[in-house]
Amino acid sequence: MQNTVFHLSTCDTCKKILKETEAEKHGFILQDIKTNPVTKKQLDELKKKTGSYEKLFSKRAQLYKSLGLADKNLTEEDYKNYILQHYTFLKRPVFAYAGEVFAGSDKKMIESFKAQLTKK
Repeated sequence: MQNTVFHLSTCDTCKKILKETEAEKHGFILQDIKTNPVTKKQLDELKKKTGSYEKLFSKRAQLYKSLGLADKNLTEEDYKNYILQHYTFLKRPVFAYAGEVFAGSDKKMIESFKAQLTKK
């Protein structure tokens, strides 16, 4: 997988992180997951790098709450299917870079990604 950022162009947090990391200047492909959803193949590749679909799943999504998913015992297959069904379930942004995946807007995750970016 090429160096790619899976993001939502309407998300202010994604915009801020993309600007902060200068992803475009580093040659990343920016994939807006609303207009160009993550494919099954891409998701499977991301899962191989993270070890689980759950790590790529956003429990902050409004749909997560409105569907009552917090009260259900979701399996890895459930996480995968929800992410493929609706873009809002993919934790974002997701940076696929140098064989690693950095998912989410957590400050530690972003700092870890930026540190990896400066190594190369």
